[in-house]
Amino acid sequence: MPQLPADCLSEILEYLADDKPTLQSCILVNRLWCEISVRILWRNVWNYSTKNFRTLVAHLPNESKEVLHKNGIYISTPTFKFPIFNYASFCKVLLIEQVYYKLWFLLKTQQSVLSQNLKVSTNITAQEIIKLFLKQVPSLKRLKISKIWQFSSWQTPDTNFIFHPKAKDCLKNLSELHCTSSISPAFFYQLSQISYNIIKLNITIKNDVPNELVNLISSQKRLKCANVGMYNVSTDFTNLLLRKLPNTLTKLNLYGRIDIVSLSSINNLTNLRILQLKFVYCKWFKNFEILENIIFSQLQILKIFSACPKCESLIKFLKNNGKNLREFYFCEDSGYSNNSLNLAIASFCPALKRLSTGIKNDELRTFEIILGGCQYLEGIKIWCGDSYLNDKEALEAVMKYSKNISEIVLDYQDDVQTRMLPEDLESIFTRNILQRRSFLLVVNNYFDITNGLDKDEENMRIIRKYVKLGVIKRFRVTSHDNFTFNFFYKVI
Repeated sequence: MPQLPADCLSEILEYLADDKPTLQSCILVNRLWCEISVRILWRNVWNYSTKNFRTLVAHLPNESKEVLHKNGIYISTPTFKFPIFNYASFCKVLLIEQVYYKLWFLLKTQQSVLSQNLKVSTNITAQEIIKLFLKQVPSLKRLKISKIWQFSSWQTPDTNFIFHPKAKDCLKNLSELHCTSSISPAFFYQLSQISYNIIKLNITIKNDVPNELVNLISSQKRLKCANVGMYNVSTDFTNLLLRKLPNTLTKLNLYGRIDIVSLSSINNLTNLRILQLKFVYCKWFKNFEILENIIFSQLQILKIFSACPKCESLIKFLKNNGKNLREFYFCEDSGYSNNSLNLAIASFCPALKRLSTGIKNDELRTFEIILGGCQYLEGIKIWCGDSYLNDKEALEAVMKYSKNISEIVLDYQDDVQTRMLPEDLESIFTRNILQRRSFLLVVNNYFDITNGLDKDEENMRIIRKYVKLGVIKRFRVTSHDNFTFNFFYKVI
């Protein structure tokens, strides 16, 4: 059989990146399969086992081994004379806390390391392993560094590796940074002198915002995505940081406490395509009206969780920015809904493809207006139970008024008063079997829901029947605790 070209085989094996056992079996096929598989397996430190770290210790240069031995650290390593690959060089994703965690577990098993010296030994070994990555990795893509829960307290990892002579080469093309503001300011300063092309920034702000961090953000030339969490820090500090976000940004996720954030800080980010706001500790946004007259001409996805804007302000915002929206998710975890807002969605958001919003049980006509006004809808999450629509009328409306929806989530916020009768469910599917394409059906509920669609065995028999007929493409039951349906809750 002719051998596949390397680039073609590499693309195929990428599909196995999350299937470690199968990928490991590919190592045994031949040299080419082995090399490609090993590169994938060693790419992300998150996937490393303590066995991987034993191998890395074996790869340490003699000066690093001497440092370990002088500190009484002796780690048993694989007995190979010449390693097949330079494993450390394959790393693209370096998670500092994982290095510390795995080395801590590894050192606990070494008789040479006394328990009272475990903390110091872990830090010394971690620094030598990180230096190895800096020397061997030609271009790191993702770096995550934050406090570590070890030894019954939060530990701040040593960041002096940033001053290593090889750090400049290794980190100059860094594209993704995950960190907290509590990291040493010297680390942020040095990184700002090395890395100018960070594309994605995930940062949690607590207590303080170092000027060096602000300067690091302002020095970025290609920043596209920012996830910023804010806790226990003054409004002045958060506003200073947010104002430094460049107008190259297309995705912004703000979360934390609304009372320490002024949304005026993001007025200039007019190229945003995705905006996600998740604030806690209060019911209402205090300053969403700041955005109501700002035009975000590129905005396609809007997600608002927990704290809700005043609907008058949000309606004005949708009037100015709704025409380009493709996805809108509104306060589903707080259970708040508003009829005027829902009618505004129908009027101002004609291009929507994904929608999650609450419809009260006496507002069925509003739901029908939404389905009629948003003709491009492909996926919808319908809140069911108690004061919201029941599952029967929700399904009937979707089947009758929207032929393009191919993904339906029945989200039971509370129990429905009466369980849907099997003959009603059969009738809904029978009447529409020839009028629409197949669709995904998901039931999402809490453990105490007793009248959900999935609680009746006859209803489940009907659903299985229409799955076999191809009317229902796929059926799934999940809970609010682990709900990860494909187009809802995308991580940006």
